[in-house]
Amino acid sequence: MAFHGVVGFVGLDDLSLDLASSLLRSGYRVQAFETYEPLINEFLKLGGTRCSSPKEAGKDVSALVLLTSQADQINDATSGLQNNTVLIFNSTMLPLYIKNLQTCFTADYKPAYVVDVYAMKAVSDSLNGKIMIASSGSSNAILKARPVLSAMCEKLYVFEGEVGAGSKIKMVKELLEGIHLVASLEAISLGTKAGIHPWIIYDIISNAAGNSWVFKNQVPQLLKHSKGAPKDHLPDTLVQKLGVILNLAKSLTFPLPLLAVAHQQLILGSSDGNTDDQDATLIKVWEKKLGVKISDAANAETYIPEQLASHIVAKSDMVKRIGFIGLGAMGFGMATQLLKSNFCVLGYDVYKPTLTRFANAGGLIGSSPAEVCKDVDVLVMMVTNEAQAESALFGDFGAISALPSGASIILSSTVSPGFVSRLDQRLQNEGKDLKLVDAPVSGGVVRAGNGTLTIMASGTDEALKSTGSVLSALSEKLYIIKGGCGAGSGVKMVNQLLAGVHIASGAEAMAFGARLGLNTRMLFDFITNSEGSSWMFENRVPHMLDNDYTPLSALDIFVKDLGIVTHECSIRKVPLHVSTIAHQLFLSGSAAGWGRQDDAGVVKVYETLTGVKVEGKLPAVKKDFVLQSLPAEWPLDPIGEIQKLNQDTSKTLVVLDDDPTGTQTVHDIEVLTEWTVESLIEQFRKSPKCFFILTNSRAMSSDKATALIKDICTNLHTAAKSVQDADYTVVLRGDSTLRGHFPEATDAAVSVLGEMDAWIICPFFLQGGRYTIGDIHYVADTDQLIPAADTGFAKDAAFGYKSSNLREWVEEKTAGRIPASSVASISIQLLREGGPDAVCEHLCSLQKGSTCIVNAASERDMAVFAAGMIKAQLKGKQFLCRTAASFVSARIGIIPKAPILPKDLGINKERNGGLIVVGSYVAKTTKQVEELKLQCGQILRSIEVSVAKVAMRSAEEREEEISTAAEMADIFLAAQNDTLIVTSRELITGKSPSESLEINFKVSSALVEIVRRITKRPRYILAKGGITSSDLATKALEAKCAKIVGQALPGVPLWQLGPESRHLGVPYIVFPGNVGDSGALAELVKSWARPIRFSTKELLLNAEKGGYAVGAFNVYNLEGVEAVVAAAEEQQSPAILQIHPGALKQGGMPLIACCISAAEQASVPITVHFDHGTSKQDLVTALELGFDSVMVDGSHLSFTENVSYTRFITFLAHSKGLLVEAELGRLSGTEDDLTVEDYEARLTDVKQAQEFIDETGIDALAVCIGNVHGKYPASGPNLRLDLLKELHALSSKKGVFLVLHGASGVPKELVKGCIELGVRKFNVNTEVRKAYMDSLSNSKKDLVHVMESAKQAMKAVIAEKMILFGSAGKA
Repeated sequence: MAFHGVVGFVGLDDLSLDLASSLLRSGYRVQAFETYEPLINEFLKLGGTRCSSPKEAGKDVSALVLLTSQADQINDATSGLQNNTVLIFNSTMLPLYIKNLQTCFTADYKPAYVVDVYAMKAVSDSLNGKIMIASSGSSNAILKARPVLSAMCEKLYVFEGEVGAGSKIKMVKELLEGIHLVASLEAISLGTKAGIHPWIIYDIISNAAGNSWVFKNQVPQLLKHSKGAPKDHLPDTLVQKLGVILNLAKSLTFPLPLLAVAHQQLILGSSDGNTDDQDATLIKVWEKKLGVKISDAANAETYIPEQLASHIVAKSDMVKRIGFIGLGAMGFGMATQLLKSNFCVLGYDVYKPTLTRFANAGGLIGSSPAEVCKDVDVLVMMVTNEAQAESALFGDFGAISALPSGASIILSSTVSPGFVSRLDQRLQNEGKDLKLVDAPVSGGVVRAGNGTLTIMASGTDEALKSTGSVLSALSEKLYIIKGGCGAGSGVKMVNQLLAGVHIASGAEAMAFGARLGLNTRMLFDFITNSEGSSWMFENRVPHMLDNDYTPLSALDIFVKDLGIVTHECSIRKVPLHVSTIAHQLFLSGSAAGWGRQDDAGVVKVYETLTGVKVEGKLPAVKKDFVLQSLPAEWPLDPIGEIQKLNQDTSKTLVVLDDDPTGTQTVHDIEVLTEWTVESLIEQFRKSPKCFFILTNSRAMSSDKATALIKDICTNLHTAAKSVQDADYTVVLRGDSTLRGHFPEATDAAVSVLGEMDAWIICPFFLQGGRYTIGDIHYVADTDQLIPAADTGFAKDAAFGYKSSNLREWVEEKTAGRIPASSVASISIQLLREGGPDAVCEHLCSLQKGSTCIVNAASERDMAVFAAGMIKAQLKGKQFLCRTAASFVSARIGIIPKAPILPKDLGINKERNGGLIVVGSYVAKTTKQVEELKLQCGQILRSIEVSVAKVAMRSAEEREEEISTAAEMADIFLAAQNDTLIVTSRELITGKSPSESLEINFKVSSALVEIVRRITKRPRYILAKGGITSSDLATKALEAKCAKIVGQALPGVPLWQLGPESRHLGVPYIVFPGNVGDSGALAELVKSWARPIRFSTKELLLNAEKGGYAVGAFNVYNLEGVEAVVAAAEEQQSPAILQIHPGALKQGGMPLIACCISAAEQASVPITVHFDHGTSKQDLVTALELGFDSVMVDGSHLSFTENVSYTRFITFLAHSKGLLVEAELGRLSGTEDDLTVEDYEARLTDVKQAQEFIDETGIDALAVCIGNVHGKYPASGPNLRLDLLKELHALSSKKGVFLVLHGASGVPKELVKGCIELGVRKFNVNTEVRKAYMDSLSNSKKDLVHVMESAKQAMKAVIAEKMILFGSAGKA
């Protein structure tokens, strides 16, 4: 193992031995100073090194852990520290003391890296026994300390900022422990006074909503009179700890009423003179002070309530008809569960719409309590309070009057035990042999609806026997409590006492944590793994953190339930101080007007009084800082190992993609848009390593998506059985921003594929900026990471969510079916420090049917996970993955390739426009569309499709909108314009997710119809948005399969549609709605746009590469321009339109505009060149007129003057990106009235040419090798090819193109010879002019015929030259 450095300890305890052991296992050397021999001996056994003094312990260490508060030891240990040493203070010290130490060290050591830690062993099911650490310090200190801190623990919580967070968290935990302990004693006392066996209370409550870690783990020790009870929970110890917390709260002017009264109770206990005796447990003290004989009750004979329930249910009477009064949230779920259990149920509620809803669910309804009680065997009462129960039974048209003799009543409302006892006596006095079962329930609305409530039932054996089948149908846990009617409500009362106190204490703790400046979300996570946790804390605090008080259980319910507690404690003479204060807190909340809100709203009492905010909105974090603070990546690239492992498995990975964007990280993989058994058999016969099936299920309702997934999985099973040795693994590719049908799609797949060892949730997607770190899923936005729930994606009308923490997201999306606490997690620390083998081990250790989320911040993380998962699969484990795109490429071991450009597909020369269709409504897409219009407005034509018209208006308006858009698109595309079709940006949503999906469908189908009606073949098609791209591919373009060629941009897949599709060969770009920054769409469109103008340099570079020459044809009018373009398009040849100063003098700007427009509209590369610029003024003017290149003609000047003249123009031209051609030597002859006599002509000198090129920086050189302007003599041209050869050798070295003027009349063989010797541009004028002039001599009837005749004559000559020059077919 690699050596990571030395860590020193000053002081040891049992926990620090575990920290040291973890460091040693991670490759650190550990040395320590400790005076207590047993501890140091254990340390030596671990492999540590003993130090003789604190100073020696701090010598040469990278980090020093201080578990002492003795100043002399601290000073000694730190006296010789290196400047970059990390000082780690144990948070048994007070925050102020640690801050003072930090100030001291900051002054003495520069830089000083000081952090504090609070370390403890977790007690939660997920982390039981593993070390977790809360640490705080400056960003730099944390960054420096993190490797050591991570190596010491399994779970690290980092609170950036000033030191002291660790001790603050410890205080919050101890606050909760103190309150929970006193509340547990109050609960046991009240239950005992109510005649309920303490162990029965413990057995039921420890599995109910009133449970806490303290109750479950400390109450048994107290009831057993344990000797040596935990020192932390002895009265004196607790009084001291809680006193410190109260003193701090006092200094902060922060009220802690629950803690204060718990503290007073413990002071009462500690005031007993025998508390130093180990036998004097808290229970004994409590008994003495309160007069409750808990010990005697605990030692009495007990029984097992579940066994009593089993006997009752086994002997229960048959029940046919059930009356049900009270169809509120809980009651409705219970009544419909009875319907599902095949009972006939007659329901009544005062709220009429609920009656209609119950009738729609299959129930019978009545207009009064009496009406639903006729001829029933059992009546179930689930009303709010005692008054409603009294009215429903004995009021006008009450139930008692109509109940048949011998009927049974199940009272499931939460009422006082005294009320139940009195009601039982009253029913006996009715003389109708009515039997009462006291059966309060616990579990919430979800459990009510699926028959998994906890029920605490009491009554006579006969009453219980008559109702056993009903109670069984409603419950997962049924307890029969001895003691007659009222005993069940007594247990429920005790449960509610604890549940109410735990909600209120959770509010007090979180508000205090917020006042201490702690990150409340991290505080919550830490507490849930600690001894301060309770069922209600874990369940209700998330509501406080989300600031969401949608009533799942109203605050006023606890006003009532704790009111019952305070009433009963008064009657039974048991003072319950903590419970009474909790009741007052709920009363305060109700008085403030929050009674109908969720009971977690009690936290607002603290928020209103103190001004703090508990809301734990996850902060946006600096991307670079977070990524840099993570452990180093796993050093080995697993891709090769993955490829080998995949060969060993021979399974095909089948990716069910809920929209086409999931292909954004792969290449050379096929996509099916149909899933018939035949098409799947064809795929399996190819034995591919992977293929995609495009389901587009995100655009469907939940029911349709579920049916679709089942259908596909069934067909896969059938197809695989039909192909020898075919085997496969299914992956559900979903949105990286967490939208889609989860868990419905996963449930559907499992229903066909069979139960999995685990579901894997992995939304990491690097190209889209999606990171999962610390179980929180983030979306990158410039330099920040934004929690996913705070982005626009989470506000999706159909798939919105509130949780960024993936554990909580799973619980939210499964409506509590999979609790956050049960969700496993693979941390980045495990990936980066343990590698694939650690992943495999972790996955193999999961309980069957688990859900596991994967953290990842890099492609390497993803590959490590994929390798580990494959290894686990090879061991027989089966997983169903719901992932983003990055997982797929890692899982099949794909090596990325560079983004694909039009030239890679051979379409860079096509001139027709591209089609961009945008349907996505996420904010990112809207920004991208705005930026696209801004950057590409000159080359883009936009068509906006009104969402209101296609989705909300009449069929006629919808049709008109579709027809108009399609017609305009055809016109724009025909004009070779890139065309944007975009839906109007106002977001129209329905009243429900299903209505929103229906609107989406109407919009998407309108886009499909528009594209279907477009007849012009686009240069490429870009579809923006998942649903849009899927529907266009499958419905508008009729593709049944496609090949993923690669990516047009990172995260933007490029498809080649199958042979059956419309517009065969047109590239199809699938641009996800949630990918890229605001400029990404514009960037892609610009790179794929039709080139408006080629540069002359591009033409000549291509000619150089292809060994041919490009003709530059002088033009004077429209006919000449059209002749060149027509010949070029016919011959598929590049060409240059050339304007001489003489022609410019006559034609002016209209001639230039004509040439430029013709070049832009041409389907082949054409540029416009200014020829023979002999005047500086003409050339400077030409540079501003839109030419692609210019010729600087200084041949009439001396060499020195020519160099100066040419250099000046070259500098100006290059600043505008124009190619410059110049002439050295001088041609004789006449061109456009400019004549050079023979005696003035001179050949190009090679030595001068080298100097000329070096001094001027030109791009092309027109040479004189015996060529002339105009006609050659009868003897023909006398070209010096030997000179041309030398000039070519020079120009090749300099990267300069050779140009030959005077090509008219040069024999074909000489032309070809010149091309072989490097000439890349030939000027042609005389022969084309002659053809034009000759055509005029033929008489024509009309001017248009003259124009046509001239055009055809010139075109013939030009085409012949293109063939001669070798440029034909090279466009």
